[in-house]
Amino acid sequence: MTAAQPAPLLRRLLAEFLGTGLLMTAVIGSGIAVTQLSPHGDLGLQLLENAIATGLALTALILMLGPISGAHFNPLVSAADWLLGRSAGHGLTLTEVGAYTVAQVAGGIGGALLSNVMFDVRQGFSTHRRATGAHFVSEIVATAVLIALIFALARTHRGALAAPAVGAVVAAGYFFTSSTFFANIAADVPRMFSDTFAGIAPSSIPAFVGAQLIGLLVGVGTIRILYPDVATAADDVVPHHAGTTHATEKGTSRAR
Repeated sequence: MTAAQPAPLLRRLLAEFLGTGLLMTAVIGSGIAVTQLSPHGDLGLQLLENAIATGLALTALILMLGPISGAHFNPLVSAADWLLGRSAGHGLTLTEVGAYTVAQVAGGIGGALLSNVMFDVRQGFSTHRRATGAHFVSEIVATAVLIALIFALARTHRGALAAPAVGAVVAAGYFFTSSTFFANIAADVPRMFSDTFAGIAPSSIPAFVGAQLIGLLVGVGTIRILYPDVATAADDVVPHHAGTTHATEKGTSRAR
């Protein structure tokens, strides 16, 4: 049987743009809402509400857009797909990784600006500084966990569990990491455009990106050790046309 081809690149880029944008709208919008609606100063409750909204929104977006682009919504996931698959000729090409990254970051920025508009928040840069040693270590852990989870599911043909599993680990990560589990360059940059609960100061972004790149390498290295033949699963992170049953069942890969 002839293998089905991935969806056209433009369709995949649109899916990544919309998915990352809506994800950032959920993250930032719910962050604004919890500070307006929850008891003043109850940061634990506000963080819980923000985590639940983010996890549920991410799960829904993966289910909606995963069959088209893989629902990466994260340059680190796209880069991991290339790093893991290139030795066996599978997964995204380096050119596609670049295109995915541009779409994801642009979509994320659009989502952040949209959140400000929807909640009538002044447009401007965030003043929420997060660059501490604890945050740096947390982002290494968060990114490594995310990458390992996604590609473990792909390698073991459990793509149907990707949406709830990734949504759950992101929501849980709000509490088991001090950085609240960014693990996504396309979340770092957009959040600097929202001076709200979920924002991050521009000066903190280089540290976050550096930690995430280290986490990417740790995650890729870990999954290679656990599943030496993981390169063959890279194609499962770029779903084929939804009309093919095999591709629909195996499509996976996500991130916050």
